[in-house]
Amino acid sequence: MYNWKEQRDKKAFLALADGTVYPAWSFGAPVDRLGEVVFNTGAPGYEEILTDPSYAGQIVTLTAPEIGNTGFNAPDFESALIRAEGLIVHRYNEPSNWRSERSLAETLAKAAVPALAGIDTRALTIQLRNKGTPKGYLCATGSITQEEGVARARAWAGLDGQDYAQKVSVKKPYVFDPDNTMSVTWGSADEPLPDAEIPIVAYDFGIKFNILRRLRQQGMSVTVVPAATPAANVLAMDPAGVFLSNGPADPAALGYAINNIRALVGKVPLMGICLGHQLLGWALGGRTRRLKFGHHGCNHPVKELASGTVEITSQNHNYMVDMETLDTGAVEVTHINLNDNTVEGMRHRREPAFSVQYHPEAAPGPHDSRYLFHRFKQLILEA
Repeated sequence: MYNWKEQRDKKAFLALADGTVYPAWSFGAPVDRLGEVVFNTGAPGYEEILTDPSYAGQIVTLTAPEIGNTGFNAPDFESALIRAEGLIVHRYNEPSNWRSERSLAETLAKAAVPALAGIDTRALTIQLRNKGTPKGYLCATGSITQEEGVARARAWAGLDGQDYAQKVSVKKPYVFDPDNTMSVTWGSADEPLPDAEIPIVAYDFGIKFNILRRLRQQGMSVTVVPAATPAANVLAMDPAGVFLSNGPADPAALGYAINNIRALVGKVPLMGICLGHQLLGWALGGRTRRLKFGHHGCNHPVKELASGTVEITSQNHNYMVDMETLDTGAVEVTHINLNDNTVEGMRHRREPAFSVQYHPEAAPGPHDSRYLFHRFKQLILEA
């Protein structure tokens, strides 16, 4: 990846809707993409980030200065495809790791996903924090002018009011890991897998493999269903519990999911993560609102109010549940973000249902919050 002329000329660029342009050089697929530009503060984990369906519709800026050293490895995928619209880094490196199967550049090119390097990601991140999440146009081909790139960014519809969940969801139901080969890491489990004795249904709004692994490691047999599956169909499967997954874009656009979840409350134990948390908030009568620049990273401090314990968490979301719109007589806040005091967890006071805004499966990220999957299991067993 030593095309010095291309790196020097910087014919590629990132154009933002406010008119800002960052010249760059391309190291991914030679295609151009529109997307919402966000930053992720995680140092490791670009493989999991890029394959997380929650990043559909977004161009991800990585704040770590050097990216690519670990290459790309199939066991680290969080879904079957790269879901991010594009990648922005400061410096791209060829892989130098014993696990590497192929380079990041090769993987992106094969997946038809563009990436830019040579950008001052510190300056870009400061701009995103100060001005909020912008619409952007990633021009890897250099085939249009910077002014045209800005115009295209401004003309794009953006993610507000958009249903991206059905774009990334499965098309038909399936049982996760029936032969127990995917519920381990690098070919070995942290401990022997328990028998899959607890049947649950997981709504796929953009679910990650590591969430499914954590559920399986709690002794659950997980049937994954498409995002728009009617609640009646789910209940007909007689699950012991229902899981509401993470996913991309705006929860307010998923009216069908909100109605389905509302029909499930009180009928079966529920657990939600990220988008699933937001949808549960809507189903319980609340609303969501957009954060200025979202939470994306592996080091967000979250406090569990009941115990006072502080967890370091992995997060990826641009919207939040507005607790001022919820009936606090029916819904209790269980976790808060210590950076900005936003709601990170809630539970229904009378029905077996709880959710968290962050990602306890931690891929990438710390493992402080894995206990929540066991809590879901206990909720099911006590129902």
